[in-house]
Amino acid sequence: MLIGLIVVVIVLIAIYFSLYNRLVALRVRSQNAWSDIDVQLKRRADLVPNLVNTVKGYASHERETLDAVTQARTRAVAAQGASVPERAAAESELTNALRGMTVAVEAYPQLQASGGFRDLQAQLATTEDAVQNARRYYNAVVRDFNTAVSTIPSSLIAGSMGYKELEFFQAEEGDRALPKVSF
Repeated sequence: MLIGLIVVVIVLIAIYFSLYNRLVALRVRSQNAWSDIDVQLKRRADLVPNLVNTVKGYASHERETLDAVTQARTRAVAAQGASVPERAAAESELTNALRGMTVAVEAYPQLQASGGFRDLQAQLATTEDAVQNARRYYNAVVRDFNTAVSTIPSSLIAGSMGYKELEFFQAEEGDRALPKVSF
């Protein structure tokens, strides 16, 4: 009887440590994934001033559009270190401002033909793809972490560790809207 009790206790301890280690690993992966998003968003923020300055040289009377991009970038940079929803909202605003600038640039064939502008636009497109990939990975890790935090028996351990569900990096309504095309 005593041996059976010892075996049960050892199995329970092993399960506890296994669940504990899984939660810690998921937490670390979520922090790493958020860091990946942060790096890509900073890279994008660093590209924006160069892009705006290039456009200014060709399309100086698009001042309102350029000011909107500059202000959105300022808010996105200021949101670094903010909560996930606040950061997502600021980055969404920058994305929408950049889309507006891209539409405005279409009226300037000389600008589109500029090698510097094309290079910056290609770098921005590559960075946007990297941001999307980082967001997707982060959200997958958050999903796994939230599932572990919410399901028994790991929820019992998560509660004792003070772990709570993490927030997803969600697109704002403006990011989900399809562009309107008219001929």
